[in-house]
Amino acid sequence: MTECKDGASRRGLLQGAALVAALSPAIADARTPRHSEMQRAVDRIKEQTVAQIQDWIRHPSIAAENLNMPEGAEYMRRLAENAGFTHTEVVETSGHPGVYATWDVGAEKTLGIYFMYDVKQFNESEWSSPPLAAALVDRPQGRVIMGRGAVNQKGPEMCFLAALHALRLAGRTPPVNLVLVAEGEEEIGSPNFHEIVRRPDIMAALQRSEGVFIPVGWQDPTTGGVTVNLGAKGIIECELVASGERWGRGPARDIHSSNKAMVDSPVWRLVAALQTLVTPDGNTPAIDGWFENVRPLTDRERQIIRQNAANTSAEDWQRRNGVPRFIDDLAWPEALERLASQPTVNIEGLVAGYTGPGGMTILPGRGTAKLDCRLVPNQTRAEAERKLRAHLDARGLNDVEVNVTGGYDPTETPESARLVQGQLAVYRRAGLEATLNPRLAGSWPGSVFTQAPVSIPAAQFGLGHGGAQHAPDEYFVVDSANPRVMGVTGAIMGFVDFLYEMAR
Repeated sequence: MTECKDGASRRGLLQGAALVAALSPAIADARTPRHSEMQRAVDRIKEQTVAQIQDWIRHPSIAAENLNMPEGAEYMRRLAENAGFTHTEVVETSGHPGVYATWDVGAEKTLGIYFMYDVKQFNESEWSSPPLAAALVDRPQGRVIMGRGAVNQKGPEMCFLAALHALRLAGRTPPVNLVLVAEGEEEIGSPNFHEIVRRPDIMAALQRSEGVFIPVGWQDPTTGGVTVNLGAKGIIECELVASGERWGRGPARDIHSSNKAMVDSPVWRLVAALQTLVTPDGNTPAIDGWFENVRPLTDRERQIIRQNAANTSAEDWQRRNGVPRFIDDLAWPEALERLASQPTVNIEGLVAGYTGPGGMTILPGRGTAKLDCRLVPNQTRAEAERKLRAHLDARGLNDVEVNVTGGYDPTETPESARLVQGQLAVYRRAGLEATLNPRLAGSWPGSVFTQAPVSIPAAQFGLGHGGAQHAPDEYFVVDSANPRVMGVTGAIMGFVDFLYEMAR
């Protein structure tokens, strides 16, 4: 890990952070009225909140499987209503429904909140605890809830709702007006979420807000530090399908593999198509024109990344993710620059023919590759779809289908936005090291808010920790083994403090 070039500046930042940490109780009292009283209310609802997270996990909605989607929307609506929102409704779309809720307390300022109620699919055999049992499990991170959706995003979202319950328990109303929009299609690329946000009355309510945020639990499990993202990459999710039927060569269905000596293979055609999409090492997109609109990192973004590299550990990241080295054996700062600046073409899954035990000796008639392509400023989803199709056509691969299932553009929010500065204020008052990041390498539909016609800031905020999103043994920490990392009560209190900060 490289050292910060300006050692004096770095020491000054650290000394300032230490001073903030030492003064944090007094500062917190100045920002959140009767802070200790509020903390007692939060402590009283801890077990109730844990039980609510568990119950929500036990009622999954999986958009990719069309599982419990109307039920999930109604469950989400009831959660909002029970938390105090005075107007709640299920909003129909061309796909799965979403939810819209408001709570006008007569405050001077309004805050938007984005929720998702859907979760990723799962293979129960890969989990150490059943993914819908929502069991309390002891792990090195502490006592955790384990289950699909625990941290992505039901745990953090329920902690935000718990903050509203705690305010009511303490005899208070939120210090800001609230506008909530929730969708059930985030895990399939939010194909219809724009229909909710752009409904005239919903858009008008959002445009009156300081911005919109999604609750998260992203504290570093070792240091307790937090990252404030100034944007996120966009994405398209799609399938490439090669079939003998569409190609006009190879078998229209699976046949005996002995026929390969005289029959073309649709699966090898799929492999050939995939090989054209990236450089031979698989690390750089090679789709025609893919980079022509990519915006390079600004000087400020490079500065932020260097600061981030100096404040974090490559070794710790590699250990947690099981990654022994980075592309081209890059050093940590350069790896982080690549993470923020580069678009990607990734194979999520590759399926063809027989995949069970033993052999089947077939020549498959069809092969499918599931891809996700991450986009950076100034790429767009529409551009990416068009160029992918044109790239394949230019190579005579017109028969290879491109089925886009979802996606959205990259998103950016200025560092100066009140939504960003409010996060930094709360984190620093909590004594946490907050690091800026030019953009999240993952994706969320923030561009639906930041782009026209809505055009408001969008960000993530939250204390607490969880892990294994989209993977087996997903978890959210209830009682943290690390005093630097918040459990459920710390996460709830963080949202209370953030609401008061945004009301300033």
